[in-house]
Amino acid sequence: LCPPAMSRRVVRQSKFRHVFGQPVKADQMYEDIRVSKVTCDSSFCAVNPKFLAIIVESGGGGAFIVLPLAKTGRVDKNHPLVTGHTAPVLDIDWCPHNDNVIASASEDTTVMVWQIPDYVPVRNITEPVVTLEGHSKRVSIISWHPTARNVLLSAGCDNLVILWNVGTGEMLLVLDDMHTDLIYNVGWNRNGSLLVTTCKDKRVRIIDPRKQQVVAEKAKPHDGARPIRAIFVADGKIFTTGFSKMSERQLGLWDLKNFEEPIVLQEMDTSNGVLLPFYDADSSIVYLCGKGDSSIRYFEITDEAPYVHYLNTYSSKEPQRGMGFMPKRGLDVSKCEIARFFKLHERKCEPIVMTVPRKSDLFQDDLYPDTPGPEPALEADEWLSGKDAEPILISLRDGYVPIKNRELKVVKKNILDSKPPPGPRHSQSTCDPDFSRPALEEVLEEIRALKETVQAQEKRISDLENKLCQFTNGTD
Repeated sequence: LCPPAMSRRVVRQSKFRHVFGQPVKADQMYEDIRVSKVTCDSSFCAVNPKFLAIIVESGGGGAFIVLPLAKTGRVDKNHPLVTGHTAPVLDIDWCPHNDNVIASASEDTTVMVWQIPDYVPVRNITEPVVTLEGHSKRVSIISWHPTARNVLLSAGCDNLVILWNVGTGEMLLVLDDMHTDLIYNVGWNRNGSLLVTTCKDKRVRIIDPRKQQVVAEKAKPHDGARPIRAIFVADGKIFTTGFSKMSERQLGLWDLKNFEEPIVLQEMDTSNGVLLPFYDADSSIVYLCGKGDSSIRYFEITDEAPYVHYLNTYSSKEPQRGMGFMPKRGLDVSKCEIARFFKLHERKCEPIVMTVPRKSDLFQDDLYPDTPGPEPALEADEWLSGKDAEPILISLRDGYVPIKNRELKVVKKNILDSKPPPGPRHSQSTCDPDFSRPALEEVLEEIRALKETVQAQEKRISDLENKLCQFTNGTD
């Protein structure tokens, strides 16, 4: 007779209860990278199934390095950089719909969008596809729209949030008069219909960007004075990290239907680094990485109390300077890998693999539901006109093979076709009325041809250099 013992189910059932983190072997790290020392709460690292990008130290101006994912080991000190900004780069973000396109935000008040070739270029990349100018102070946040093609968000120290159509280089929307102080972070919901922002005025705002209005707001979700972070999680709930009055780090879970009271608000520790949350919608796991911490804590979010379930902590000896988070389609499904982080040290980048232990070698479909793929669900103008669409999903059953640099023409075409029209608007007098449309098309065609020739030559030089390297390596 022991009903109390029978009813006491201590262990919660979850397939993610035994997730564990492991660093890769030393030869699979990226060594000799001078990671940026700029004081900024951005992650300093962006990664996709093809490339790893890291903001680096650079004398005079701002730069980041882009490495093919397979190029592990020691990085050549003369490896080309992306160097168009005139002041330090503060944030970088890969386009979710084109693995060869990356945006960068800088202290020089501009946002630049870059096309990265599949081959390693010979010289620094100095020419962006487009430069977006609209902020009056440094730009510390950029984020691509999750489902609409070419829509990019930027937020600056001028308290503005600007949405751009990268395909035309134009501003779509400017969200001003919403934030009274410095914006700490901005995040999209799953279909890109809403934004969540945190601000130095201690408010979390839910914004409908197309209506240009705040649809929900919470003052002081965390009482402390240090920065707050917020992200959307499943079912439109909001997950926040911040500090208590006693400077303890906290996490919170909030329901927009009742934004006044938290579903969960719990203390964690007394460390002073801002916690960067990374959310995996497929598994409902939130990973918390503090800048300056040497650990990654992870929690599962569910519909049953206590709602935020602590899973485990990955610990190491070295503190992290920044962190990259691989999209689901870049993971190795054959090894039951459910997340991969790219931890920045002072002089290297160390991948950390999160795995669910399974005995079977078969595809584990319960771990890998269909996940957002690289195809956009909407065009920029469709989204602007009020349409919403969920991400277009792909199966990972056979693994994901990155697409060759297919979008190069699309981005170029958009930019080139749409750049000439603003000319007359700026200065009517300098426009020659006899300069006909066909002549303009001819010039553009010539520019296209020249660019293609230059790229072909760069690739040829790069191939020859690689062959020469192999030749010299073989004769040493």
